Amino acid sequence: MSYYNHQTVSLTRDVIGVLIPAGTRVELPTGAEATITQALGGSYTVEVQGHLFRIDGKDADALGMQPTDEVVLAADASEDEVAAAVRRQLETVYDPEIPINIVELGLIYDSRLEPAEDNGWKLHVVMTLTAPGCGMGDVLVSDVKTKAMQVPGVREADVELTFDPPWSQSMMSDSAKLQAGFL
Repeated sequence: MSYYNHQTVSLTRDVIGVLIPAGTRVELPTGAEATITQALGGSYTVEVQGHLFRIDGKDADALGMQPTDEVVLAADASEDEVAAAVRRQLETVYDPEIPINIVELGLIYDSRLEPAEDNGWKLHVVMTLTAPGCGMGDVLVSDVKTKAMQVPGVREADVELTFDPPWSQSMMSDSAKLQAGFL
């Protein structure tokens, strides 16, 4: 997880990128020059022909990168250990335009586990976006579900998107405010 100082690579294969901030899926062709501007939480923000795109970590090979590692957790992990692993996973979901994770941004309003029918866990997350009309909302919700389901024992992840209360900068952690230059 790091920032890139505009490292440019040629795509090694066709790959789907999500146009930022519209959220439109676009096929980027093999050989296209992509400038990596951000690599956080296992996904990449790249600039191609003057447009920003988000590329999933599972497609890191198209950028010449390695896919992200899997989550390791003991088979008999306690509820607290699973909840901590879920939080760590949510901390790897980044807004593609703001290089701060969604937990530190204050976008997660609630995250709770409940027993699932098959001895695993069902996760319920209530979250918001920095702006109601954000075209990347579906992408962030999908990221939360995908990352949560990577935690061993989590059998189901339900993500509820809400705008009540509306997000404001006051919801950011002090660390996020400092990183964004608000402190």
